[in-house]
Amino acid sequence: MQAAKNILFSIWSYRLVRMCIGLVFVYAGIMKLADPDSFADIIAGYGLVPRSLLVPAAIGLPALEVVAGIGLIFDTRGSLSTILGLLFMFVFVLWFGILKDLDIDCGCFSAEEIKEHGALRGALFRDLWMVAGALYLYGWRWITDSAPQSGIRIREAEIDFIEGGNRGCVTER
Repeated sequence: MQAAKNILFSIWSYRLVRMCIGLVFVYAGIMKLADPDSFADIIAGYGLVPRSLLVPAAIGLPALEVVAGIGLIFDTRGSLSTILGLLFMFVFVLWFGILKDLDIDCGCFSAEEIKEHGALRGALFRDLWMVAGALYLYGWRWITDSAPQSGIRIREAEIDFIEGGNRGCVTER
């Protein structure tokens, strides 16, 4: 039991999960940026984005994936929240596609990659695993009392507040 705990809360487990998710996002974003017209067609197939916003979405979304992925690789503040937000959006869109019984590609990677990964259900399963990985990263940070390199440590801020007592507060005597 102690060995499993040591592995689960090891800095190396944290780094491995962080690197894997970050690299997936960087790769996926670059592949979509290489052919934004095809990605815009895939987005249009879901019917969730107005036609006038297809091109900005087809460029902006992959660019955000690349930036957030690089941020997660380097453990910068805000990158994990961005990744988790994107994952929740992807899960919703894939779930929508499954419910509507859409016969389209997921839009996760390049056209070649899409054919290899199969249907929307497979992409949804993969994204749910990445959500679990992102939640693990949040849990690891909370349990080990760590924060991204450029962020403040939440627990230290709480301790400073508590130790500060009633500083700045009016108390009755």
